[in-house]
Amino acid sequence: MADVKAEVKTEAGKRKRASKKEEVKAPIVKKKVRPSREKYFAKYDEKKKALANGTLKKIPSKKPKQNLLSGTATWKVVYKSGTWRFVHKPTENKLLSKAAATAKAEGKPLVITPKKKSIIVKPIKGEKNGGTREVHTVKRKAYYATMKTPKKHRSRGLFKNHKRNTRSSLTPGTVVILLTGIHKGKRAVLLKTLDTGLLLITGPFILNSIPLRRVHQGHVIATKTKLDISSVQIPEEVDDKYFKRILLKKKPKKGDSSKILFVQKNKTYRPTEKRKSDQKLVDKQILDILKKHPDRKTFLMYLASTFGLKSNQYPHRMQF
Repeated sequence: MADVKAEVKTEAGKRKRASKKEEVKAPIVKKKVRPSREKYFAKYDEKKKALANGTLKKIPSKKPKQNLLSGTATWKVVYKSGTWRFVHKPTENKLLSKAAATAKAEGKPLVITPKKKSIIVKPIKGEKNGGTREVHTVKRKAYYATMKTPKKHRSRGLFKNHKRNTRSSLTPGTVVILLTGIHKGKRAVLLKTLDTGLLLITGPFILNSIPLRRVHQGHVIATKTKLDISSVQIPEEVDDKYFKRILLKKKPKKGDSSKILFVQKNKTYRPTEKRKSDQKLVDKQILDILKKHPDRKTFLMYLASTFGLKSNQYPHRMQF
C-alpha cells in the first residue's frame, strides 16, 4: 500500500510541474511601440550585442564630472548679499582679465577689493566667557515666513467697491441724533445713503445750523420720529465727489525769493455759491413739509433743541 501511495504522489507532482511548464511556455504578447521608438530600441540592442562580443568599447568622456562645491568646476559657490549663490567662473575670469588689461594700459596697479567674510571671530575679555564669539557681518532677516507656499485667498477687490450695508432703522426722512463732531447732540433729517455708505443729512440749516454734510452711520442714533420726504428733490450733483475739499494754498517757505514777500493771512474754508444755493433749495422743501405737519410747532422745537442726559438717565434704557 505504501508503494501505491508513493506512485500516486509522484504522478501528481509530475502533473503539477507539466502544468507550470505549459504556463511558462505560453506566448508573450508584446506591447505596441511607436515606429520612431522601434528604431531607437533596435540601435540599443545592436550596441548591447557589440559590447557583449567585445567589438565596441566605451569611449571615456574627456570632461571630468563637475563638483559644484569644488573650485575646479565651471561654477563656484560664493556668499553674496546674505545668501549663497552660484557664480560662473569663466565670466568672472574674463572680467578680471579685462580689468587687469585696462589697469596695465593706464599704468596703474590692479586693485581687487577683498570679499567680506560672512562671520568674524572677535575676542572676549574675561576668564569664563569662552575667549571668542562669532559675529555676523550681514544682518539677518527680522521676519521669516511660516509657510513656504502660503495659500492664495480670493481677492475681494478694492475697499471702495465693497457692498455697503446700512441699519434698517436708517431710512430717508428719519430724524437722527449726532454723537460726534462740531454738531454733536443736535438732531438732523436723514436725506439718503451715498455710494460710500455715508449718510447725507441736513438740519435744516435755519433751525440748528447743520448744513448738507456726510455722517458715518456708527456716529448716529436713529429715532422713531420720521418725515415723509418722498417729494423732496435732491440735486444729482450731491454725491461723494461733491463734498471733496479743495486744498488751500500753503505759505511760501522762508528765503524763497520767487514767491511774493507780502503774504496774506491763512485762508479758512468758505462754502461756494453752488453749495449755498443747493442748501437753500433742499431746506426750503423740508421746511414746507414741516409747516404742513399737524404738530409743526413741537416738531420745529424738537429739531432746534439739543439732546442731553440728566441724572439717572441711561441711553441703553431709553427709546428714541
